[in-house]
Amino acid sequence: MDVRQLKYFMEIARTGNFTRAAERLRIAQPAVSVAIKRLEDELELLLFNRQDKRVTLTAEGEIFLEHARGILEGIKVAGLEMGDLRGLNKGEVRIGIPPMLSAYFFPAILRDFKKRYPNLNLSVYGEGAWRIQQMIGQGELDMGVIAGRSVPDTLEVRHFLREEVVVCVPCGHAFARKPSVTFAEFVREPLVFYKEGYYLRELIFEVIKGSGTEPRIVLETNLFSLVKSLVRGGMGISTFLAMVVAGDDDLTAVPFDPPLHLDLVIAWKRGAYLSRANRAFVDFLLERTSAYVEG
Repeated sequence: MDVRQLKYFMEIARTGNFTRAAERLRIAQPAVSVAIKRLEDELELLLFNRQDKRVTLTAEGEIFLEHARGILEGIKVAGLEMGDLRGLNKGEVRIGIPPMLSAYFFPAILRDFKKRYPNLNLSVYGEGAWRIQQMIGQGELDMGVIAGRSVPDTLEVRHFLREEVVVCVPCGHAFARKPSVTFAEFVREPLVFYKEGYYLRELIFEVIKGSGTEPRIVLETNLFSLVKSLVRGGMGISTFLAMVVAGDDDLTAVPFDPPLHLDLVIAWKRGAYLSRANRAFVDFLLERTSAYVEG
């Protein structure tokens, strides 16, 4: 048994298909099949049910999956610890950031972090908060930015930002002349809104839960630039973090009544080894955002 076989096994279990696994691993499909056959022969167990084009884990495969995951995680941790012994001259930070924040809040932070630690590699994944949580749990990300309202016990977090959530309307809309908008007023309007799992949608739905009012959603998308364009064109209204619409002259940001805020945290897997490079990023983020938190 070798590490390569375990990686192949994990990828097949993830994709449920030998061909897709080979494509993701960027190797020939026959090589994957041969490696798995040798692994099964060595273990004297059948790890996969092969039915037509769909591949599923056997009961034995399910048990072996946990062992394989633990072995690969141990190898990863060993590599990180050895890298830490060399200092911050080498390493990688893999972080998930929701698209809205990656476009409007993080560019300067990422740029300045790279200036301070030029030898560290940064990999940024633009995903929704729910998907980021999944990727951290599966070891695909080291850390991620998520909303801090309902953080699972499996994650360790540090709070770094509180930002107001505002109603976004065209300048000619009746709400543009109001000092604030109630949630009841907001949900009666046609809404260009975000899909399920997107943190702003979940936050608004949590607030209006039990009110007996169903939002009038006319279009759903997680492309926030598209949301802005459609709101600008009068298709409906929406919500954004205040920072996202602060510089738009043709859109008006109106506070909710009562005000609504979103708390953001940087999260990683509880109990997992956090490399020196990742700890440096957390410390840098908290250092740069301390003024926001205190405010």
